[in-house]
Amino acid sequence: QVHIVESGGGLVEPGGSLRLSCDLTTFLWEHFAMGWFRQAPGKEREGISSISKSGVNTYYRDSVKGRFAISRDDAKKTVYLEMNRLKPEDTAEYYCAVMQAPYNDYVSLNSHDYDYWGQGTQVTVSS
Repeated sequence: QVHIVESGGGLVEPGGSLRLSCDLTTFLWEHFAMGWFRQAPGKEREGISSISKSGVNTYYRDSVKGRFAISRDDAKKTVYLEMNRLKPEDTAEYYCAVMQAPYNDYVSLNSHDYDYWGQGTQVTVSS
């Protein structure tokens, strides 16, 4: 059983920063790669970042490269998404997802690869 709770969303002005957190309750933490996805109103859910279960490998959607950073704290069973230089087009519901990765360095932005999902946290970028 995996329980996922996202936090850290909110309203921020363009150019601002937010840090999202994803806390897991599971004894299988070391088996999971993690991903962050987002879905804006009227649009499909899109993968924005993934981190391998080893923590060594990360992957980003082109539109967030250089602005967002994913990391994991194995002791806390938490994954973070640091978001900088936020833009209005980053406005969306953000979701954390968990994947039973086939090998240590596997990462993916394909939602079909993920097994468990959080409820989401809203990020609004507006002046």
